[in-house]
Amino acid sequence: MRIMKLTAQEMLNKFSNNSSHPIEVRRLALMIFNEADKKIFEMGKREKEYLETAALLHDIGYFKEAKGHNKHSMHMIIENGLEGFTQQETKIIGCICRYHRGGLPDKIEHEIYNTLEKQERKIVKRLGGILKLADGLDKDHIKLIDDIKIDYDFKNQIAEFIIFAPRRKPDIRAAIRKRDLFETGFKCQSVIKFSD
Repeated sequence: MRIMKLTAQEMLNKFSNNSSHPIEVRRLALMIFNEADKKIFEMGKREKEYLETAALLHDIGYFKEAKGHNKHSMHMIIENGLEGFTQQETKIIGCICRYHRGGLPDKIEHEIYNTLEKQERKIVKRLGGILKLADGLDKDHIKLIDDIKIDYDFKNQIAEFIIFAPRRKPDIRAAIRKRDLFETGFKCQSVIKFSD
């Protein structure tokens, strides 16, 4: 008997009672993706789908336990599978969720990440970096950001994130702390500031 896989939305509905934060993180992540795609490194439509799915599911691990919820999210995604994605793509999405908080990916220490091909690991670092930043930008869960732009200095490899939040400036300290994976994935430094 074939087990029916769930879509990302169905999985979110099943394992989370708070969909507003994941939906906001998805919105912010897609803003960052679109800017990074245009200005730093071109990425594909499928990668955008991975990011969108991971953004919706990054916190479902809270269903099991708050401690290590990012790891629980990864395992739940891989164990349940995802409608519309192959088993390998599901592992990539799970790993993107895994690295939305905590330490950086480690090919030696992290067993599932280690099973990915080199190009897939690059995808995880880039998309995980975007997700980690987006999650940090919605730390307070109050949807204050209207837009995000990136100015990229190719010579010095610096990505300057410009946050548009005209009503009230959100606390960006979490995003500043969480930019490490973006910098690793895109091989750059980053600065986060508010628009004038």
